[in-house]
Amino acid sequence: MYAIRALRQLRPTAHRVFSKKVEIKTPSEVKSYPPTIKVYTRTGDKGTSALFTGERRGKNDAVFAALGTTDELSSMLGLAIAHLESSPASSLVPRLEIIQCLLQDVGSNVATPIDSASQAKVKRTRFDAQHVHCTNLEEWIDEMSEGLPVHRSFILPSGGLAASTLHVARTICRRAERSLVPLMSDIDKETFMFVNRLSDFLFVAARWTAMQQQITEKIYVHQQGRVTEFDK
Repeated sequence: MYAIRALRQLRPTAHRVFSKKVEIKTPSEVKSYPPTIKVYTRTGDKGTSALFTGERRGKNDAVFAALGTTDELSSMLGLAIAHLESSPASSLVPRLEIIQCLLQDVGSNVATPIDSASQAKVKRTRFDAQHVHCTNLEEWIDEMSEGLPVHRSFILPSGGLAASTLHVARTICRRAERSLVPLMSDIDKETFMFVNRLSDFLFVAARWTAMQQQITEKIYVHQQGRVTEFDK
């Protein structure tokens, strides 16, 4: 929960994301935790953890499965960013950083069931109340799709280190989407929609990255040697 609280301190500035301006602060700009706050709490030593509402559940609860998967996704995006920096596709980095922050907001929403007694916390963790995140992901997808090579065959995860890392992120995103299905009645519908659209974004981002780095993608070829096209 400390990570969620810390990210809530981010204030808008440099990057334009969707309809707002958002600042991604550098480590030197972020205040350190006071010495009295420790990373470990020992409260989870018996196999339970707390939601944002304070309710404790087993660590194998569907909520924590979803939170762990979105955290894994954000971590993989961090690896993709490391591969993208100083590359011809580095302009994608600010968008991925923004998405990492939005995934923290997804986590906050997941950790706060909408039927919670604490409606103040539910309101605080409302995801995409302005209904803009999916729309703008779609705009990013359309923008990156311009000029991409058209393939009528299945594209294998490939295209270089950065592109392949984005493909891994895409598959984690799909798993995150599946992990949210049991929680559909407990989360905002925009949360699920965002994660669903994000996997499409990551697929196109991987292809766009390969194109920017001038690395040829590999396509599926049947074991008998024939190329399988969608319309055959």
